[in-house]
Amino acid sequence: MTEHRQHPRKPLKLSVSFAPIGGDRVEGSCRDISLGGMFIETMEPIAYGAEVIVYLSLPGIHAETAVKSIVRWTQRGTGMGVQFGMMGARETHALLELLHGA
Repeated sequence: MTEHRQHPRKPLKLSVSFAPIGGDRVEGSCRDISLGGMFIETMEPIAYGAEVIVYLSLPGIHAETAVKSIVRWTQRGTGMGVQFGMMGARETHALLELLHGA
């Protein structure tokens, strides 16, 4: 199968949470991550195309980071792949540090 992602994902276990816009937060676990998105393991994936806020801790940033994202695919009972929206320079740098340190 040909990989179509712009940014290859790295395996990484990381506690995250997410919430649909205007909805309640749900706990999950990052399975893999890239500069462009992540796969979130959860028994409660959000529907394809939905906007979600992903909450995660990034190195060098003391507060939790909230990243507006879009659900690009789901796997019932397993989780969902999300594409990150625009991030600030500080958050992008911290994500790159996480990726290179993983």
